[in-house]
Formats: sequence, structure tokens, C-alpha cells
Amino acid sequence: MRLTKQTNYAVRMLMYCAANEGHLSRIPEIAKAYGVSELFLFKILQPLTRAGLVETVRGRNGGVRLGRTAEKITLFDVVKVTEDSFAMAECFEDGAVECPLVDSCGLNSALRRALNAFFDVLTEYTIDDLVKARPQINFLLGLDDLPPRLAAARV
Repeated sequence: MRLTKQTNYAVRMLMYCAANEGHLSRIPEIAKAYGVSELFLFKILQPLTRAGLVETVRGRNGGVRLGRTAEKITLFDVVKVTEDSFAMAECFEDGAVECPLVDSCGLNSALRRALNAFFDVLTEYTIDDLVKARPQINFLLGLDDLPPRLAAARV
């Protein structure tokens, strides 16, 4: 199983927002921290917003913040909204070639167990876990260099 670049940067965006807790994060700052295009991050922002993982605040002093606490956002939450398919083999796909073994195939069963185990592990880890695992995350992301600004009050 290989996660897409979209999922990778969605997790990174959430980590940035968690590390920048109490302040609105701006897409240009996140893009600079990770060396990725702003357009790419705006594309990722849409499914995260729809799923309630982030909130956007419009306006001159706007930005993004976590939609719920970092302790309540699991890696599985992110993966399920950013990945298009979890088909590990052709027989998992919709409209797959008919196989006479589909209901009793050992491979199908093994891959389903593996996928469920993968999801179980992702459910065990939160964005908060990832941020706390890096005590210097604010320095590494350049958050210490940002000018002071108003806190991101929730309305």
C-alpha cells in the first residue's frame, strides 16, 4: 500500500496547524515550510474542509485551523478523505473482471485482513501524536520566525 502525495501533504498540513495551535495558519506559510506549491495545498484543503478536519477563515487576516482538536484527528480520518481507492488487487475494484473464486479466494481474504490491519494502525495514531513526537517541530517548520499575530478565536 502506498499513500498518495495528497495524503502525505494533508497530514503535514494538519501537523502544521496543530503545531501553530491558537493561531490561524496561512497556506503560503505552510507551502513555504514544506517546499510545495500553494495551489497544491489549496486542492488538498477542499476535502479536509468538507470532512471537518480543518476550518477556513476568510478575510485579510484569514487562514486555516484544525476543525477539531489534534487529539481527535486520526491518521485514518485523513486517509479516508484523501485516498481515492483502497483496491489492493484487481478483484477489489468496482466492475472488476469476474473471477469464479471471488467469494472464496484466499488472496482476497488475506488482502482484506491486511487492509483492515493497516486501517486499525492508522486509527491508533493522531495528529497530536505526530506533533508531540517532534519536540522541535515549531523550529523545523519555521513557526518560531513568524511575526506575532492575533489568536485564532473560534466563533
